[in-house]
Amino acid sequence: MRTLITGGAGFIGSHLSDYLIGKGHDVICIDNLLTGKVGNIAHLMGNGKFRFIKHNVSDYIYMDGPIDNVLHFASPASPFDYLEFPIQTLKVGSLGTLNSLGLAKAKNAKFLLASTSEVYGDPQVHPQREDYWGHVNPVGPRGVYDEAKRFAEAMTMAYHRYHRIDTKIVRIFNTYGPRMRVKDGRALPNFMCQALRGEDITVFGNGSQTRSFCYVSDLVEGIYRLLVSDEHEPVNIGNPQEITVLQLAREILALTGSKSSIVFKPLPVDDPKIRQPDISRARKLLGWEPNVIREEGLRSTLAYFKDVLLKNEQ
Repeated sequence: MRTLITGGAGFIGSHLSDYLIGKGHDVICIDNLLTGKVGNIAHLMGNGKFRFIKHNVSDYIYMDGPIDNVLHFASPASPFDYLEFPIQTLKVGSLGTLNSLGLAKAKNAKFLLASTSEVYGDPQVHPQREDYWGHVNPVGPRGVYDEAKRFAEAMTMAYHRYHRIDTKIVRIFNTYGPRMRVKDGRALPNFMCQALRGEDITVFGNGSQTRSFCYVSDLVEGIYRLLVSDEHEPVNIGNPQEITVLQLAREILALTGSKSSIVFKPLPVDDPKIRQPDISRARKLLGWEPNVIREEGLRSTLAYFKDVLLKNEQ
């Protein structure tokens, strides 16, 4: 198998590279390093089954030789990033998806789109099922990401229906683990780094908004099962164990033993109040559900951030 991953130097993309190489795939990683890092894939450099190409997939993608799978994971993925890079986010969701699908069509390859729970927006249905159409503000600041992914899903299904491409769509819910960035901007890495530094932990709103956190190894296993399945409709992959943001902050304080205080700041515009995947389809179609308990995943992630912060301070 020869598999191309756009955004392959990102948090999830790099873990996918590891996993697929472990499955015997030759992996081609394409990334322009806007939010990805060479450090995430440094351990793969020199591996004969891995190739890195620095390229912006919003531009035409040329690739010689056969390709069996195209996995489109290129995109800023945190509010911190897509508010800083709104045009790039829209372009990679539209032009990047078009170019990636075009490559899959030319190579007669499978195509898998990394979509997101953000297609549900600030949901009015709970938990979120794949047949829910969402509640999205297209002109709000988060719309650049939400609508880019919704367009990417529509484009993917059009290529499936019109060109008969074998396409998959995974809707990824909050994921965490090693290789998240210190300055990612999302709650979990923020809380961990603030606690480790002894800084105030910043909770937006009153902390009652909920999230559901899936460890990255569980996510990658689900993505692989979707890739090798016969399913074409979107599938949620995430951990249905829902907690409040304030509860997460307190768990991280307890885990780190930090003396940090929790401080509250205004909730960002259009920030979702609830987030919990219904994974009935993943269980039924893929035989998948998450296995890593949160305390175990948090400890592993915390060890990573401790190491990163120590290196940064030396």
